[in-house]
Amino acid sequence: MKNSRRVQMDLSEGSFERLNRLKELTEASSYSELMRDALRLYEFLLSENIKGSVFFVESSSGDRTKIINLFQ
Repeated sequence: MKNSRRVQMDLSEGSFERLNRLKELTEASSYSELMRDALRLYEFLLSENIKGSVFFVESSSGDRTKIINLFQ
């Protein structure tokens, strides 16, 4: 990858297990792919939150739950 930077980080065992679980769930081909996707999603949600957007989760039955304090 041209003009890329390498980042190394230490994770607790629990965080590393979470990372592995997410990689499996998303079928990401690498940790890098997973992190790029996660950063894009985090940036979008944070930007929307700053603009005052409100987030909901809708179940398959149509029940909606407001997500409170997503970034606090």
